[in-house]
Amino acid sequence: MRESLLPNAAVFGVSVAAELTGVNPQMLRAYEAKGLLEPFRTAGGTRRYSTNDLERVRRICVLLEAGLNLAGIKHVIELQDETDLLRAELAERPAQPR
Repeated sequence: MRESLLPNAAVFGVSVAAELTGVNPQMLRAYEAKGLLEPFRTAGGTRRYSTNDLERVRRICVLLEAGLNLAGIKHVIELQDETDLLRAELAERPAQPR
């Protein structure tokens, strides 16, 4: 992948995303159906994946290998996303005097 590519740029079709992640297209669709992925949809309904989506697929694979089921993975990812959001909000706050 090119480093100049924006992380949220939805440029990869399902077959390319499958090749880059090692996950077959049917599983990518299943992850979407379970709410684990939300790829961009073109006006014609074609899925387009970003580098962030591909990284999420890799996180899903790591959690599957650790023994979690898809429902558990959904909870873990939701908690990780919430934690990332809270960290970003804290980083934007001015320092508090002690």
